[in-house]
Amino acid sequence: MARRLPPSDDSRHDRWAIPYADFITLLLAFFIVMYAISSVNEEKYRSISEALSGVFDGSGTPAGSADQNAAQDLAIGVSRQPDAPLINIDAPNPENTRQLRSLLAELQQRFSPRIEAGSMKVQGNDLWLSIELRASSLFPSGSALPEIEADALLGKIAELLRPLANPIHVEGFTDNQAIATDLYPSNWELSAARAAAVVRVLGLNGVAPGRMAAVGYGEFQPAYSNRTAEGRGMNRRVLIVVSRDQRIRRVVSSFGSQQVSDDTVSALLEAEAPPVQPAIEQLETDNGGVLFRRAEQQPGGATQP
Repeated sequence: MARRLPPSDDSRHDRWAIPYADFITLLLAFFIVMYAISSVNEEKYRSISEALSGVFDGSGTPAGSADQNAAQDLAIGVSRQPDAPLINIDAPNPENTRQLRSLLAELQQRFSPRIEAGSMKVQGNDLWLSIELRASSLFPSGSALPEIEADALLGKIAELLRPLANPIHVEGFTDNQAIATDLYPSNWELSAARAAAVVRVLGLNGVAPGRMAAVGYGEFQPAYSNRTAEGRGMNRRVLIVVSRDQRIRRVVSSFGSQQVSDDTVSALLEAEAPPVQPAIEQLETDNGGVLFRRAEQQPGGATQP
């Protein structure tokens, strides 16, 4: 009887080599990618370093280089663009207050007939004064094109405002009646266009444009009741607001001159704290390189390395 041979074992014991080879290939690719990412263009790094050095030491850098322009635009913790105009905030002084009081008295005297007739209202305090004009005496219904009589009236007001340096902003208001035309889809556009038209006329009469701004509040800050036709007519108005200084105009224009009192504005100004300016210091390393880091803030607002 023939002997039966034992069954042969066809299983391979080197199957681990295939996934191991795949793993080594992936690992090699990973290190190649990491090396490519970590490589630094020394020439670009040097040009950016020189540009930053010029910015922080005040010497400036030549124009025409994209890297240098990018370095000049660097502003850590500040949203203002480098070329944005700075706002010069005047410190309050008695002379500014005296000028406002004098202007208020002159306006009340010169335009007393209109004030008594109810087509104009002039009021003020030690922080700002406002000249309230009925929109019906300045513009046709639903329009922002001033009437001929409005040019004469605004010209007389401009004569008093022209010699002064006080900031001016014009506020436009409407009633709560909806408007929908090709030019003015809503009361927002109409109120802003009327305020801008008054600013334009004042500028044509010699008031410095840099002093002025136009604000439209639409129907959302009524000073009178919109339940009657008389109240709606009084809500259609334009206010010329003359502020004591830039700080006052900034606060008043944010809320509306008829929405805040002088006590509120004074409290807001007193609560203002000086802004904390970020500081960056430049350090030289032992190998001649340059590092930039933010300086630590002291409790009093100053910076220390």
